[in-house]
Amino acid sequence: MNDKDLKRAGLKITEQRLVILDILKKSKNHHISAEDAYKELIKKDLDVGIATIYRVLAKFEEVGIVNKINFDNNMSVFELANTEHHDHLICTECGNIEEFTDEIIEQHQSDIAKKYNYKLTSHSLNLYGICKNCL
Repeated sequence: MNDKDLKRAGLKITEQRLVILDILKKSKNHHISAEDAYKELIKKDLDVGIATIYRVLAKFEEVGIVNKINFDNNMSVFELANTEHHDHLICTECGNIEEFTDEIIEQHQSDIAKKYNYKLTSHSLNLYGICKNCL
C-alpha cells in the first residue's frame, strides 16, 4: 500500500493518510486501533487529533484499504485489506493479536456449511485466551 493505492481508491493524498497507512504497514502484527495509531503519531511528534484518525480509518475502510475487525471484548482494530484469509488469536489480558491459518479448520467450516445447505460468503474465527507473555 502506498500513495498510488490512495489515488486508485479515489482519495486525496494527505500527510495524515500517508502516515496512518505507514503505521498500519509497519505495525508488529498489522492490527491497530485508532488509539494505537494516535500513540504512534504522538511519538512521531505529529499533531493529528483522534477524530481525524477515526475519519481516516473509516474512509480507508469505505474504499477497501483496511478491514475493521470488532472483537468480543469491545475492541475494534484495523488491518490492511487484500491479505490472504486468516483467523485470529486474541489475548484477553494484553490485547495482543496473532494471525493464523489452518487448512483443517477451513475444510471443516466448508463441510459444516455443506451439511446445512449454506453457501459460505464470508466467515471469521476469533479465539480468545491468554498469551504466553501474560501467563
